[in-house]
Amino acid sequence: MENKIPNKLINEKSPYLLQHAYNPVEWHAWNDEAFNKAKEEDKPIFLSIGYSTCHWCHVMEKESFEDEEIAGLMNKSFVSIKVDREERPDIDSVYMAVCQVLTGSGGWPLTILMTPDKKPFFAGTYFPKESKYGRTGLKDLLPKIETLWKTERQDLLTSANQITDAMQLTSDSRFGNDFTTSIMDLAFRQYRERFDNQFGGFGNAPKFPTPHNLLFLLRYYQRTKNNEALEIVTKTLSEMCKGGMYDQIGFGFHRYSTDRHWLVPHFEKMLYDQAMLMLAFTEAYQVTGEELFKQTVYEIYEYVSRELTSVDGGFFSAEDADSEGEEGKFYLWRTEEIRKIVGDDSDLLINIFQLKEEGNFLEPFKGENHGENIPHRLKSIDEYAIENKLNSEELNLKVSQSLKKLFDERDKRIHPHKDDKILTDWNGLMIAALAKAGAVFEEEKFVRSAETALQFILNNLQMSDGLLLHRFRDNDAAITANLDDYAFLIFALLELYEATFNAKYLLQAEKFQKVINKHFADEVYGGFFFTSDFAEELIIRQKEIYDGAIPSGNAVTMLNLLKLSCYTGNHDYENKALDLSRAFQEQVKATPMGHPFLMVALEFMLSQSYEIVIVGNPHAEKVRKAISVLRKKFVPNKIVIYKNSEDSNALDEISNYTTNLTELNGEPVFYLCKNFTCELPTTDFNELLNKLG
Repeated sequence: MENKIPNKLINEKSPYLLQHAYNPVEWHAWNDEAFNKAKEEDKPIFLSIGYSTCHWCHVMEKESFEDEEIAGLMNKSFVSIKVDREERPDIDSVYMAVCQVLTGSGGWPLTILMTPDKKPFFAGTYFPKESKYGRTGLKDLLPKIETLWKTERQDLLTSANQITDAMQLTSDSRFGNDFTTSIMDLAFRQYRERFDNQFGGFGNAPKFPTPHNLLFLLRYYQRTKNNEALEIVTKTLSEMCKGGMYDQIGFGFHRYSTDRHWLVPHFEKMLYDQAMLMLAFTEAYQVTGEELFKQTVYEIYEYVSRELTSVDGGFFSAEDADSEGEEGKFYLWRTEEIRKIVGDDSDLLINIFQLKEEGNFLEPFKGENHGENIPHRLKSIDEYAIENKLNSEELNLKVSQSLKKLFDERDKRIHPHKDDKILTDWNGLMIAALAKAGAVFEEEKFVRSAETALQFILNNLQMSDGLLLHRFRDNDAAITANLDDYAFLIFALLELYEATFNAKYLLQAEKFQKVINKHFADEVYGGFFFTSDFAEELIIRQKEIYDGAIPSGNAVTMLNLLKLSCYTGNHDYENKALDLSRAFQEQVKATPMGHPFLMVALEFMLSQSYEIVIVGNPHAEKVRKAISVLRKKFVPNKIVIYKNSEDSNALDEISNYTTNLTELNGEPVFYLCKNFTCELPTTDFNELLNKLG
């Protein structure tokens, strides 16, 4: 029976914390009150970290945190703290690193037992209520820890101090040497070795999309013309598009595939996955012109605008995997349902989307089949039409109409929970993706959506002193911004500049970069800390370069610095980027494939980069055509500056080498600069284009 008396989480804004507000566990949020209570009552801390759309977090809550017996053990011997990892990535990253060091793996829910002064002595992930299958249950673990705390306290404290000291050592980095292009060659070989030739992606199962892998491989292909790199990208994107990991009816990508074939996903949908995949599909389209990739970009946009966009234009965080207490229930179909809803074309749809009478959905970890199906395709609609000698246009129309019927019917179901908090960093990624896609496809609605979201962030998550906050929900902006917040928003601002050529975006990007340089920099060893010098002090101050589901803030900052150096002509930015790369050289060189976005930045730094300046009237046909061609062409190591011959004051304020660049005899003129050295200007755009390769 549900406990009707709320605990202290009832006053929080986080959807994840609010999900636990009526647990019988006496949860606290991460705050001084909780730690003072632990000190006063001489109790260890039970720290539980998760997020609102996490399936196994829901399982652990239902099994244990809603259980009166387990709650009694926790309330008696511990002070229990809940943390939303998406609200407090600083806390999560510290204790996840602890878990990985102590256990060799990590994940959520993350369970940490620690002293009242925040030093951990035990770590794990999901714990069932009862011990089974070799996994310790909370019913056994909690009394054991209580006994150790009372009888062997000194051993626990010694262990906690040793763990904290070890974590401090791992967070320190020392200057290494300069990278060369050989590091990218090694990264490519590592990707090639792990590439699944049959189904795309890397490794066996589970398979994560990790689009930043593909962003690097596209750049590697561009520089080396190694066709294998491009084949890895196109095979992976094509297979993901056709699989069950892609929502064939409502669009958008699920979190990851539990199998090698991209068939059975973990059904949650994350904003950052939509953003990074939109970037990957957009760039893959630039390289290949493949229509499927363009269509997928438009479908991702449709999903995000429909399900993850607030009325004010900011982007929500995620949709849950579960509905009505079951993972994937919202997305599954029985063939008899399809026939009833679709009617005459149902057999066609059943064939194309590989639906079976007995079902194709085997529950992950259980292997049970209940006659339910995940729609997926083995081939495109056009390929199916050719193979079956059908009219492609008519078939596409029939399939589209049938899917619309299924979508309308599915919309009546109970929807998965939506995590409606708005995070600055994830919004930055989505804004960047929309700006990039808007420029490449010359799609105004993408750019408008990006600009509206940016304005939402600047209006609601920027304080009067210009500093950012991390989270907005329920009209409340809070939590000191971290490196990712600034880095990803700068990334977005630079993409928006090239999508609009509005110089205010470059100005704002510079302002935020100055905040990073002042408050996040490691002045001794280079690179940037995840937290600012005025943020809450944790047991260690981390400095990360490894990419997870999203790129590391340091890698994105390196690319931002290199681009800002090109835009402004300020060599200090380039020098900071070089120092950053040296700071992580030692830890990156063994496993470069674990650092794909750093590889993206290195491709920019170590390849020939181009600064292209267009000067002319915005209404001139020559200007419009040149901008259109440059936006469509995949030259990732270029930046484009447009100087309006009628109004260049804002641009001249930022860029110290464009001030004297003018039209020639009233004609639009094109300047090609390499490493801040400009060639002779030309009024023939094709002449410049030929030099880009």
